[in-house]
Amino acid sequence: HEGIPGHHFQIAIQNELQGVPTFRTVIPFVAYSEGWALYTERLAWELGFYENDPYGNLGRLQAEMFRAVRLVVDTGMPTSDVTIEIERYIVLPGQACAYKIGMLKILELREKAKQELGSRFDLRAFHNAVLQNGAMPLDVLEKTINNYIKVALENNNN
Repeated sequence: HEGIPGHHFQIAIQNELQGVPTFRTVIPFVAYSEGWALYTERLAWELGFYENDPYGNLGRLQAEMFRAVRLVVDTGMPTSDVTIEIERYIVLPGQACAYKIGMLKILELREKAKQELGSRFDLRAFHNAVLQNGAMPLDVLEKTINNYIKVALENNNN
């Protein structure tokens, strides 16, 4: 989540953007940036990073469960966690939803790219398309990925 390829990777790329207004290098667009971080947690599992690390995967699943519970600030959480999370969402309402919505949008766009590109789908190229322009609203990300798909199809047809 915080390391590579999570926030560290995503924020480093965003901070190094050239030729864009300063706000483009610093605004996180929570659904995008936190969605990317959650996506990378799942990606690590999908790519087999936990194949020989069942406790690491258990930690990943615990974090995923915590975030699901956090969406409703469930009373099943320990009292200290409930208080912290309630206070967090008083200050940042909708943040937990933004995390999950961003992750689901990236997964949806990846699936769309896989379907439209078929055997030409390249996971690295998809990730480059997601990251190379820095954080953005999800509707702009969708347009960016649609353009990536269009260009990839055109390049493969030439």
